[in-house]
Amino acid sequence: MSDDFMLDTDDLERRMDGAMSALKTEFASLRTGRASASMLEPVMVDAYGQRTPINQVGTVNVPEPRMVTINVWDKGLVGKVEKAIRESGLGINPQLNGTIIMLPIPELNEERRRELTKVAGQYAENARVSVRNIRRDGMDQIKKAKGDGMSEDDQKLWEGEVQEITDRFIKAVDSLLESKQGEIMQV
Repeated sequence: MSDDFMLDTDDLERRMDGAMSALKTEFASLRTGRASASMLEPVMVDAYGQRTPINQVGTVNVPEPRMVTINVWDKGLVGKVEKAIRESGLGINPQLNGTIIMLPIPELNEERRRELTKVAGQYAENARVSVRNIRRDGMDQIKKAKGDGMSEDDQKLWEGEVQEITDRFIKAVDSLLESKQGEIMQV
């Protein structure tokens, strides 16, 4: 019976990949001083009775390195989009030009850069916690199988494999964090 145990390592890796994807999305929303359409992804607009992402109420463009524009499709939503950006905490002051909202990206000062690196660190820690929780799920499956008669050698083998996957993903999180912090601190 113990020989039948197969831990679904592909499932563990897929779930850890999900944590990495979430981290990449959070990192993309952090402002680095260069304009990017992805920095508006977390901003939601109250449109048509529900919370809607900005890219579903208008076209987001980056015409120059320090400017993002949003061409809002429905004139009635321009004010709501502007309000959502002001309240998003991005630190950007929208400027209206008809149905086009222009977002000039100001230069980041040293203090704001340090704050953003701390935020990036928090995002990375959340990703590490997610990866460790997935590791714990795998280890719990192994412990359950041990209770069902798995040999100690098999248990050690599977635990080693789960730990190896976990270490690889934690290293990837740390690497992503390091590059993002470097990008933020770059003047």
